Amino acid sequence: MSAAGGLRGRLWALVLVLAVLIGLAVAWTWSPMREWLDVDRIVDGLQELGASFGPVAAVAGLSLALVLAVPLTFLTLVTLVAFGPWTGFVTCMAGALVGAAASHGLGALLGREVVQRLGGPRVNAVSQRLADHGLLAVIAIRMVPVAPFAIVNMVAGASHISLRHMLLGTFLGMAPGTLVMAFFVDQIVAALRNPGPLTYALIAGTLLLIVGAGFGAKRWVRHVEAQRGVREPG
Repeated sequence: MSAAGGLRGRLWALVLVLAVLIGLAVAWTWSPMREWLDVDRIVDGLQELGASFGPVAAVAGLSLALVLAVPLTFLTLVTLVAFGPWTGFVTCMAGALVGAAASHGLGALLGREVVQRLGGPRVNAVSQRLADHGLLAVIAIRMVPVAPFAIVNMVAGASHISLRHMLLGTFLGMAPGTLVMAFFVDQIVAALRNPGPLTYALIAGTLLLIVGAGFGAKRWVRHVEAQRGVREPG
């Protein structure tokens, strides 16, 4: 097989994997598969996994679920319920970092050379510009998630964003929201199990926090870019 043929094969493999992940993300949310994501069932499973094989197994199970596009917010919530606020926070962050590394590596394996050699100068310029602000881009998208966790990681791996920026940005972007969830996990679970005015208040509050975080992240990125513009020769 020629080099070009091999690259095109990897391009189709990347497209196929992304299509499967998008399908899984949709299925976990809107198909009968969402019934598998029962809070009590997943909490019991995580607790049994941790008790039988140790916390490393729980981290591995969490990271695998993230690679398979199970919603990050749901997994964060059940992990905090299963292990408590502090152990749950550490388990969430460790699982997210391992899952991010795995998805990023798959994207790099299938797509980085494809982007560089088949994407053309314009696509490469966009990818390189993304890498120039890779850490800030990852932090912003973790604070205001606009796409499933696994898909973002794969696209980052296929672009010029480094694994170091992927992991550091994931930690910095996820940690504040995960800590907030850890402090209020009991109230959140109670509201979800017994929907009422508090549930809608929590949803409204969460949406406001997301919007506020989005504006804050945007202003911060602009500030950093402006500072770089001052330091770099024009």
